[in-house]
This record gives sequence, structure tokens and C-alpha cells, in this order.
Amino acid sequence: MPASVHSEQEQDQTMMDAEPEIDPIMLDEKRVVVLPGSSETSASFQFEGEGHTMGNALRYAIMKNPAVEFCGYTIPHPSDAKMHLRIQTTENTTALEALEKGFSDLMDLCDVVSEKFTAARDQFNEESGNKMQS
Repeated sequence: MPASVHSEQEQDQTMMDAEPEIDPIMLDEKRVVVLPGSSETSASFQFEGEGHTMGNALRYAIMKNPAVEFCGYTIPHPSDAKMHLRIQTTENTTALEALEKGFSDLMDLCDVVSEKFTAARDQFNEESGNKMQS
């Protein structure tokens, strides 16, 4: 077999063996990474594509946990869409558990805000509708 035919066959086989390319947007990306130097009760996490909005809200929710000694966040550089979050806990819980509880508490807080906003909007629309009919 000529060398060119052999290499084409190898390339074809390699392409068949390889997984099909997937658009990077469709991939289940690692959006949260535990940074090096972490322990059970003290860890730093890097969030891809997040900024001050998530950082400050999550820090607030995590600090409400009495087992958390410290929680802070930084944006390493304004042109990088990354946020670092540091959590230090007592020995009663781990940093990862505190992070999970923080997300859960933040979701609960968002649900309450959404419910109250919807109720106030509905009441306003109802009162506005009654005034227009009068």
C-alpha cells in the first residue's frame, strides 16, 4: 500500500474513534473549581462567568451560617469573568457543605423576594384597574 493511502486510512480510523466534536457552549462546563491549598474546613472556590452580583449575595448567605468563621470573595481581574470565594468554617461543618447551604439559602431568599414582588405587583395592578374603572 502506498504511504499516502495508509495515512489516509489511519486518519479516517482516528476520526471514527474520536468522539464527535461538541459545541463548547453545549458542554457541561466546570463552572466551580476548588482551588489548590484547600482543606475540609477552609477552601477557596473559583466560579467561571460570575462577578460581584453572585459573589456578594452568596457571601451574605454563607455568613448567616453560624458554623462559618469567614467568607469573602474577590474578582481577581476586571477583564476576567471569574470570581473567587473563600470559606473558613468551624470543625462542625466543611467548607463545601457551607457552600451548598449558602446556595440553598440564597435560592430560598430569591423565592421569597419573587413571591413578595409578584404579590405587590398584582395588588398594584388590581388597585390601578379599580381606579381606572371608577
